[in-house]
Amino acid sequence: MADIPLRRSPLSLPPQTLGFDASPFEKRVGLIVLSTDHTSEADFRRMVASERIGLYTSRIGWTNPVTPENLRRMQPRLTEGAALLLPDEPFDALCYSCTSASVVIGDAAVEAAIVAGKPGTPVVTPPGAARQGFAALGVRRISILTPYTEATSAPMARYFAEGAAGGPGLDVLGLTCFGLEDDREMARVDQRTLVKAAIEATAPEAEALFISCTALRAAEIVPEIEAAIGRPVISSNLASAWACLRLCGETTPQPALGRLMGLAS
Repeated sequence: MADIPLRRSPLSLPPQTLGFDASPFEKRVGLIVLSTDHTSEADFRRMVASERIGLYTSRIGWTNPVTPENLRRMQPRLTEGAALLLPDEPFDALCYSCTSASVVIGDAAVEAAIVAGKPGTPVVTPPGAARQGFAALGVRRISILTPYTEATSAPMARYFAEGAAGGPGLDVLGLTCFGLEDDREMARVDQRTLVKAAIEATAPEAEALFISCTALRAAEIVPEIEAAIGRPVISSNLASAWACLRLCGETTPQPALGRLMGLAS
């Protein structure tokens, strides 16, 4: 076969004459997800990514089942996962998208592991973001819905009841769980089931509902659940997205995404 002639532009522009933006995006959000995650990236693309905010994802190794002991094993992987995100470039927020692991490892330990790989980056965890969200909503009494087993769900209830940094905790009026051990099954729970379960899980005296687990496809139906129970609903991915947006200085109310996203600041 004959060689194809190389066509060259008649004008060669030396690199020093080219214009460069400081970054393709004004703000950067990093997302560390489990290797088996089906849901977090889709939710963050819908709620966080924009022409102004770039979204970058790193995956870390995970093997089911979802148990407290197994979740703790992810801690050493967080540093490498964070370091792989645009090495030597700063981020405005970095979220570890695993609610149950953040609880059993601890927010402070998660932050330390991530900052070791990405120094100076603000770290978001789903339960920490949810706690901030309830404070912003003025909520004190909550119910919790999780897809986990009772053994994995119990630390979640304690996390919210005990509060942060010695501060007052929330009143947990009810804890409902599905008893699942595989996060891939959690991602397949259909949204009709989630709506029905959320209604049943909300105690009459609760001021709000927390739906735990970044694998559950709950964020996009939060407004529907809020309409059904007449109270605010915070899901793991909704809370994380809200916290990351605020770290990026994005405070425009988005009431179509739920009451938390509808707050003015």
